Amino acid sequence: MTPTPDAKSRSDRQIAQDIPYGVRIAAAWSWRLGLILLMIGALVWLLGKVSFLIIPVMVAALLAGLLYPVVLWLRQRNLPNGAAVAITVLGFIGVIGGALALVGRQLVSGFGELWTEALTGIQQIQDWLAAGPLHLTADQIDQYISDGVTALQDNSSTILSGALSFGSTAGHFAAGLVLALFILIFFLLEGSRIWAFLVRLLPKTARRAADGAGRRGWTSMVSYVRIQMFVAFVDAVGIGAGAAIIQVPLALPLAVLVFIGSFIPVVGALVTGAIAVLLALVANGPVNALIMLAIVLLVQQLESHILQPLVMGKAVALHPVAVILSVAAGSYLAGIPGALFAVPLLAVVNTAVRYIAGRTWEHDEGLGAAELQPGAAPSEAGGDSNFKEVHLPGAGSRSGSSAVGKTKTADNTSVQEPAVDTNKGE
Repeated sequence: MTPTPDAKSRSDRQIAQDIPYGVRIAAAWSWRLGLILLMIGALVWLLGKVSFLIIPVMVAALLAGLLYPVVLWLRQRNLPNGAAVAITVLGFIGVIGGALALVGRQLVSGFGELWTEALTGIQQIQDWLAAGPLHLTADQIDQYISDGVTALQDNSSTILSGALSFGSTAGHFAAGLVLALFILIFFLLEGSRIWAFLVRLLPKTARRAADGAGRRGWTSMVSYVRIQMFVAFVDAVGIGAGAAIIQVPLALPLAVLVFIGSFIPVVGALVTGAIAVLLALVANGPVNALIMLAIVLLVQQLESHILQPLVMGKAVALHPVAVILSVAAGSYLAGIPGALFAVPLLAVVNTAVRYIAGRTWEHDEGLGAAELQPGAAPSEAGGDSNFKEVHLPGAGSRSGSSAVGKTKTADNTSVQEPAVDTNKGE
């Protein structure tokens, strides 16, 4: 006998009542969280397949946030936008090229001295192994060295394949660098218009939230990049100056290496500091290496207890545990590029999610100004000289492309931003 609809409905309600409320809630959360994790996994897999395009775009975005104030300063001196971008990019290339040339000269001139000091340092280590607490004999030391040479010979094919792989990676790196430079130019020239185009791809009801969240995320990323550069500069000066004072060879190239490595939070400075200690050990012996280790630890304590809480904490509201976990996850998923971009990406996501979850975009007066007044100039949208401006690259290069509004950031500071003309092109 087929049950009637009413009987089936009563049966379903009875089953639902028999299942504890907590279990029903857990089941409802489980399939939703599973779907979210599945989508995140698919997105990570897809990004991994097109990483050769994603990485240059992210590098260009970081550099655009760093260089755009220079472009803005030049434009304020009545230079055309194209000329300001050209001068900025060429100047940036010149500075990087000059630094690399200086480091290369230091490496070439100091390599001979380093080789001599390295041989002396190795001899000192052998003497310490023989006369120190280990009391190794000369035959034992020679046997260990012979075993090491044999291991290298046995793995020569692996080393050769690794060298060939490195050459291929270097070629990909050069191609990605050229692509990033090309994208950087267009970000500086047309950044605001590119963002407006992306926002207009969204449904009209979602544009205000997406526009505001994107701009807050951009502001957070730019703040992170600039402050991280300052932190990296302090690390490089501290460790480089300390190495020069205690006469560790190649102090300038070492400082440049520390500066570059410090862009990977926590991990980068530790790795480059370990290289400095190893260099001091090989060149000048154990005592010099211990002094170098003390210098590295002192600089790290300065960064951890003063720079990070006072400077970085105000710019990017991320807990140190979140920073470490993001760097670990990024390095696991994408290697060095993943470790480099993990924290700024997390800062962008954190800021955007907080902005949308708090529905702050509903109170952003400027975000909807362009919908009411398409093509309105900033002065027509109620600009206020008491508000500081936060620009996307390329903003202001064409009058009438955006409107300006006043919003509040997470720390209650006022921010004045150009808004996207969301009706344009419809």
